[in-house]
Amino acid sequence: MKLNLRQIEVFRAVMITGSIRGASELLFVSQPAVSRLLSHMEQRIGFALFERIRGRLYATLEARKLFHEVEAVYAGVQRVNDMARDLFEHQEGILNLVASPSLGQMLIPAAIAQYRQAHPQVKLSFHHLTQAPLTERLLKRQADLALTILPAGHPNLEQEEIGAARMVLICPPGHPLAGREPVGAEALAPYPLVAYERGSAFGQKLQAWFDAQSVAARPVIEVGSPQNTCALVQAGAGVALVDEFSARSWPGAGFVMRPVRDLAPLTAYLLRLREEPASHLMQSFIETLRRVMRRA
Repeated sequence: MKLNLRQIEVFRAVMITGSIRGASELLFVSQPAVSRLLSHMEQRIGFALFERIRGRLYATLEARKLFHEVEAVYAGVQRVNDMARDLFEHQEGILNLVASPSLGQMLIPAAIAQYRQAHPQVKLSFHHLTQAPLTERLLKRQADLALTILPAGHPNLEQEEIGAARMVLICPPGHPLAGREPVGAEALAPYPLVAYERGSAFGQKLQAWFDAQSVAARPVIEVGSPQNTCALVQAGAGVALVDEFSARSWPGAGFVMRPVRDLAPLTAYLLRLREEPASHLMQSFIETLRRVMRRA
């Protein structure tokens, strides 16, 4: 029942072109050769891949499911080819970076800009992701380094505290809270609050703060990230609590920041695979990032 690569290639060509003739032209082989390979493939797997109706081929449900997996394999092969080309074209190295949205909005771009000045031949890729896909990329070796607001939470990842930012209140300039400092939980109670999903790290952190001060928050909107929060406050949808990294990533924003009482700062962590030593490229980028964070 095992398929060979040539059969898979022919099957993919037929699925893409929709015909034996199209597949033969795509692969530069004769139509009888395509038909023969396709027939052998169907015999080997034990079920039909196409229905032949009035001279045309129609993919079966099984064929469509199989094609989905075949495309995943071809995408993987393409990534291998892309990586080989990148390694050839960028002899000094490649560095793949990921970050939480609140840290990736300002800190990583600033660090990349500085790093590129000293390492112009290094290719960098950068994506900001939520915690689960960020962790997955590290574990799959699709990322070299991550900057996140949450601890690693995985035995195969090594973490290092690289900085911290205080939590602040953001509100419109004319808001009653704009002139107060520091702001406690009781001061927020009368006003509509842009809050975070209850199960998120931000949501749990802020709920614990309200609970510790025996104050019932009034969340009117729940969001998934501090960047969404800043956008909503700027639009006048309410007041919110965010980390200073996120607030400062909105230069010229239409809101003001006020310090918050008795709310622990937000820690930024560097994550990488525990079993792999940091390359010189990674170490130099970390030093650049530290300099950027000291100035932030």
